Amino acid sequence: MKDQLIVKNLPFIKILPAWAQELSYKYCSKTANLYIVHGNIRDFLPHKMNEGEFLFVKIQEYISDVLFGNRDVIVFYDRSSGVSFCEKGMERDYLAAMRSRHPDSSDEDFRSNDPNKAFAYLEEYVLTQLPQKKRIVLILDYAETVAPASDVARLSEADRYCFVTLNRWSHEPVFTSGDVSIILLTENLTDLNPRLVASPSTVKVEIPIPDQGIRAQFLRFLESKGQLLLDRGLGCDQVAALASGLNLTNLNRLAAESWQEDLPISLEYMRQKKKEIIESEAAGLLEFLETEHDLSFVSGHEFVKRRLRNATRAIKQGRLDVLPMGYLISGPVGTGKSFLVTAFAGEIGVPMVKFRNFRSKWQGVTESNLERVLSILKAMSPVAVMIDEADAFLGDRNQEGDSGVSNRVFSQIASFMGDTEYRGKIIWFLITCRPDLLPIDLKRQGRAEEHLALFYPESEEEKIALFDTLVRKLDLSIRKFSVPELLRRFRHEFSGADLEAVLIRAKFRAAMEGRTFVTKEDMDETMADFVPPAYPHEIELQNLVAVLECTSKEMVPRRLQNLDRAKLVKDIRELKALLGEVQFE
Repeated sequence: MKDQLIVKNLPFIKILPAWAQELSYKYCSKTANLYIVHGNIRDFLPHKMNEGEFLFVKIQEYISDVLFGNRDVIVFYDRSSGVSFCEKGMERDYLAAMRSRHPDSSDEDFRSNDPNKAFAYLEEYVLTQLPQKKRIVLILDYAETVAPASDVARLSEADRYCFVTLNRWSHEPVFTSGDVSIILLTENLTDLNPRLVASPSTVKVEIPIPDQGIRAQFLRFLESKGQLLLDRGLGCDQVAALASGLNLTNLNRLAAESWQEDLPISLEYMRQKKKEIIESEAAGLLEFLETEHDLSFVSGHEFVKRRLRNATRAIKQGRLDVLPMGYLISGPVGTGKSFLVTAFAGEIGVPMVKFRNFRSKWQGVTESNLERVLSILKAMSPVAVMIDEADAFLGDRNQEGDSGVSNRVFSQIASFMGDTEYRGKIIWFLITCRPDLLPIDLKRQGRAEEHLALFYPESEEEKIALFDTLVRKLDLSIRKFSVPELLRRFRHEFSGADLEAVLIRAKFRAAMEGRTFVTKEDMDETMADFVPPAYPHEIELQNLVAVLECTSKEMVPRRLQNLDRAKLVKDIRELKALLGEVQFE
């Protein structure tokens, strides 16, 4: 019976979105009863009615009317509303059948939101309808509240009952032969019981965040209803392109706010609202990084800048296939690694986001947070992703002591980073001053493929260039004085961060005296007073491990270029021993 939907309605199936087609084909294979629909399930879903005409509805209506419009019984259940039906006639039939079998129970019992009662009554009702060859769909919303992610031993009695019932229904032969389908709705798979998700009897279908074409159709739909106000010169296709990462609910909200404020959607309005919406959707797990700088504000590191500018050229030429999946940026503290990455984002003109702490002490929340973040990144592409202090942030596949959470998180990120479907669309930047602590799984080819390193300026020319660049970056007004002479008199070993701190101190001194410009006296006093932080062994270790990571001599400081590799490894081990780091042979 299940194959009739496909055979008779193949042209109809072809106009469905890819996820709905997948669900339909899986349904018609007659191999499963239990389906998990996850992802962008709280959004408006597009259904193509006629050529160029779309209808936008919510998930329950889409499944009941569009996908299963010819079913005899469509039941809804969630732990708040209890049992309800697609149509009043279906509900009347259900209540009549239950009253005849349980005359001492009330209608409220049959509609109960207690899953123990609801599931028992629903199963009994389904079995009474099968002899009549009725086709039944049961849609369980907020499925994570019925079968939460937890070990079975830790589940409450009610949750254990639900887990066992759903697991039994998933491979119940009577349900399969009788055309009974159970659909679980959840935003994140990781919120559901892992044994239910991993069961071979379960079919999983993901609803993606809409692509540019669907976003454009939705904007035209709003425009046709007179609910869209666009700035002069902007069309629906342009706004849809700018709205990468937003779902249709987000777009509807943006359009409604613009309409209420009587403020046409402009490029700047779109940029600001998109930032607000995505940071809100990510629940603080992603941070937008905005910069007014490009690579011209990065002093020195010529080899690294050439590599990144070549990548910029490839992006602008549409040659995403030649780009690395990601970059490993190493080097000692204060060399401007994070600034380099944000400057690169300013160069290529794509949004850049930074991972914030998505870990939680509550079981299952960490994996759920990460799943949400990765879904947003897919929808935002092209996007650059910066992970600072990557060695500490990402953890290791072999970490212990947290019930396997770190292992699962690491595997999830590593798998996503290695998905070549996103080459050139999601560009990863792993930043660390200790690349030796970063697991090789993330540094290998196919993930962070390009290894770049930054070092402190060595020559006088490099230091002068750094000084001039920082003056421009900080928008300093200075009275002319000899920078070479200043640097010769104060022979500090400056990192870029050190020199920037000196310039800000000098600017502060000038401001306290009511001046808007920095003088020679300001610089002399500040330089004489400044004492760079002293941790020479740590800095030397960071230098050496960055050298070991380099794949080109041109990036390496001259004093280290001809260092024998075996000697380099030996020096690193000695420094680690000196600093008390445990060595494993």
